[in-house]
Amino acid sequence: MNSKIYDNKIISVDKALSFIKSEDNIVSALAAAEPKEILTRLHERAGKVNNVNITTCLPMDSYEYYMNPLYKESFFMDGWFYSGAMRKAQNNGNISYIPNHLHLAGKNRLFHRHTNIFIGTASSMDKHGYLSLSLSATYERIILEEADLVILEVNPNMPRTFGDTTVHISQIDYIVEVDYPVPELAVTKPNEKDKKIGKMIADIIEDGSTLQLGIGGIPNAVTKELFDKKDLGIHTEMFTDGMVDLAKAGVITGLKKGFYDRRMVATFALGSKKLYDFIDDNPAVVIKDGYWVNNPYVISQNKKMVSINTTIEIDLTGQCCSESIGSRQFSGTGGQVDTAVGAQMSEGGKSIIALYSTTMVRNKETNEKEEISKIVPRLKHGAFVTLSRNDVDYVVTEYGIAALKGTSVRERVLLLINIAHPKFRDELLLQAKELKFI
Repeated sequence: MNSKIYDNKIISVDKALSFIKSEDNIVSALAAAEPKEILTRLHERAGKVNNVNITTCLPMDSYEYYMNPLYKESFFMDGWFYSGAMRKAQNNGNISYIPNHLHLAGKNRLFHRHTNIFIGTASSMDKHGYLSLSLSATYERIILEEADLVILEVNPNMPRTFGDTTVHISQIDYIVEVDYPVPELAVTKPNEKDKKIGKMIADIIEDGSTLQLGIGGIPNAVTKELFDKKDLGIHTEMFTDGMVDLAKAGVITGLKKGFYDRRMVATFALGSKKLYDFIDDNPAVVIKDGYWVNNPYVISQNKKMVSINTTIEIDLTGQCCSESIGSRQFSGTGGQVDTAVGAQMSEGGKSIIALYSTTMVRNKETNEKEEISKIVPRLKHGAFVTLSRNDVDYVVTEYGIAALKGTSVRERVLLLINIAHPKFRDELLLQAKELKFI
């Protein structure tokens, strides 16, 4: 019976595109869960529709509908988190950022506007008539349940996951059958700075801790330093390759979490085929709704919760800008505030912000590259504060750790200068005095 229902819902990409009308609000699934075939051909509706809004998060591909300025009268993209392609397309004038805390992203968007069409991906249907939304339940489930029309690309290569990803065929309006490799995210190999920072962070992670880790060289370096730990747990926004390695080594058991014991909890997964093979049909991995996973109160139920995030720059009072370079959007708030606050609410928890002490930028006057400090007296003009100074706990650079919880402005200024690059410390101290911080 379920097979017959499924077969009756199969349509072509052409047919799926024909449902899109002018003024429609479309929401697409996150990152590797996005429907690649539909999005690749979405621009073909240009000229037939106007003012179609597509809300998305961390798109994996450079799709024509938003990259090509010729289509901006037909399509406008609103993003919860920018990818590299979105950063490149900003000047086209057809992209805007949605300020959000990740756990509220879907609910707040529904409060603002109704979804006409939800498009996403799913694994193959099982014998009971259930499919899996596979790699993300960040906002997908709540949007799917509110949308007028639900169209999913069903891909046999997508891993079958458990949790809030499970959806019955009766909840889906149309199926587009596809067969392409699951999009992968290359694993960033840690450099020497990453390794140094990773070792310092690992040293303050206790046995029995529950971890939230993101992507990039520093988080990858942290996981490589944790193989001598015992009974770690996972409650994270994003499930990563490093977590797979730790689980296979028996480091991650989840026995001491005190909440969802023996389960690795995430709201989405993104990485290599190794990761996708690991989570496929694995009951130890649970992909839950982002509203629940990233809720600071829920996060705090885990014992010794450790949240590890990165930032673009931090000022001497502790304000973190993690999503923009000046006023130009670079990424997004994501779950940084959710996890940082939740970790500090946890019994024995820690929130860690990790960054290099310096970065290279191009001098506009000389056009030469120069090294600047990422610990600054004041954030760049127009920069957006992602994590307030009230919510910062540990800050780590390759020069050390600054524990800021409970400190005064004077105390934290001196602590942060102490982990800045040595060649900038005198200037930072002078500027701190001029600003009357000390």
